[in-house]
Amino acid sequence: MAAAWHRELPGVRADSIEIITPLWRIGKLLADDRRRTLATLGIDSSTLDLLSVIRRAGPPYELTTREITRRTLVTAGAVSQRVARAEQAGLVERAPSSTSRRAVAVRLTPAGHARIEATVRQLLEHEADLIAALTAVERGTLATVLGKLLDSLSAPDDSAADRGGDDGPGLFLDGGEMLRPAE
Repeated sequence: MAAAWHRELPGVRADSIEIITPLWRIGKLLADDRRRTLATLGIDSSTLDLLSVIRRAGPPYELTTREITRRTLVTAGAVSQRVARAEQAGLVERAPSSTSRRAVAVRLTPAGHARIEATVRQLLEHEADLIAALTAVERGTLATVLGKLLDSLSAPDDSAADRGGDDGPGLFLDGGEMLRPAE
């Protein structure tokens, strides 16, 4: 493709085609695979996002709705809907916050804790298989290069430091939140 554009439009910088086109194709393949995998696991991406962000917060596995909103980059209304659905399913409960007397915390229930751990284990194992064609060195190099590209494309107010999150490169969840394989 790049060679054809060089021939058809001499002088046009077409080098990006060799990077962006495969990234778009890989992104579509991975997004389609993620939808199918989550359907097989019986969880939707919004619930995965909610449970993941609470689980990664560490003991006591609770966050205020404000903190969930900040870490998942979705609106407060969307967080409220997600919490209500997960609460109805018995995966989370609302309780007084252990960090603020005025705030309400969303806490994983034992069922929610078991559900997110089982789901993440299965999802990460499956997605590890998807990148198995790459060596450990290639995966490291690719992660570094993609991280650099992502940083260069992200608006300054989109950075993890600016939104207060501690998330680094990982699996994108609904709302832009990322799941780190090591967590």
